[in-house]
Amino acid sequence: MGEVKATAISLEPTALLGEIAEIAGDKARGRWVSDKLHRQGLKPQTDDLGNVWAGSGRLLVMAHIDTVLTPAPLRREKNRWYGAAVGDNSSGVAVLVGLAAELVGLGCTVAFSVGEEGLGNLRGARALVRHLTPEQMIAVDGYLPGVVSRSAGSHRLRAKFVGSGGHAWGDREAASPVPALGQTLAQMYALTRPADTSLNVGRLWGGEAINAIPREVGLELDLRALEAEILSEMTAQARSIAMEAARKYNVRLELEVLGERPAGTTATPAMLEATRLALLEVGLEPQFTAGSTDASAGVEAGIPALTLSVYRGGGAHTPDEWIEPASLGLGTRALQSLVERLSGSPGL
Repeated sequence: MGEVKATAISLEPTALLGEIAEIAGDKARGRWVSDKLHRQGLKPQTDDLGNVWAGSGRLLVMAHIDTVLTPAPLRREKNRWYGAAVGDNSSGVAVLVGLAAELVGLGCTVAFSVGEEGLGNLRGARALVRHLTPEQMIAVDGYLPGVVSRSAGSHRLRAKFVGSGGHAWGDREAASPVPALGQTLAQMYALTRPADTSLNVGRLWGGEAINAIPREVGLELDLRALEAEILSEMTAQARSIAMEAARKYNVRLELEVLGERPAGTTATPAMLEATRLALLEVGLEPQFTAGSTDASAGVEAGIPALTLSVYRGGGAHTPDEWIEPASLGLGTRALQSLVERLSGSPGL
């Protein structure tokens, strides 16, 4: 069944969280995970990307170790802990590490991925799914009682407008890329879109000095939708807007694809029911939602996949993110119950 037998131990998740939440950097966090797995009698493996895993079961249970903000010392209050990345996804990692030996004993592969956040484009999860070829997948991430049962697709683009630059007075007739950027922003945000989509320009840059015509300016765009066709249409509209602005203001446009994540769902009715019962078992009514998580790599591969949340908190991706440490116990029990239900139900 795995590398360990019924004598496998589980570790207390809040104690683990107190350690991992203050460790910065994927490599250091990966080493910490490997050490904890080894101490439980497992044989952790790693790849060139920095992924860590143990076991060889048909059910893959995964938590991402990378973070948006750099972890720092926690501020621990009676019922809440505060700190960048204390929840997303240090709490998910702590819960999965604590259950690792038991889950491997049930016939699972436990894995810890890189590249889920930012411009990572799911590179860790995609590599693990290709290498491990699981039959089912659970990602561990997010706030209780959420269950991400549908993958929200995303397209990410970088648009750079380039001119000749020059002196603000002496070269005042030169074409500036700034109006092209401004028109692009205004028209993108004015697009009529369905309610279950999003458009966000998360980064802008450009210019060298107040008295210099910028040589280049640019933006980074994140588009999301639940339907692949709608997402493709939004992407085409965004591209067309940027191309027309560059033409109008006589500057060059450079478009770069930064990442793509699939839209869709593969979770079977039996898998969804097992998840519902696992959360009800700990007194929580599940909230099935759509989102973009490591489970999207499973959706892309066509295997049943969803994301189970394992902690209560808020403020993700901010310096003041917080969690309720006591809630990790609920998440641990829910995850354990879900894996037991799935591992005992072949062919889901």
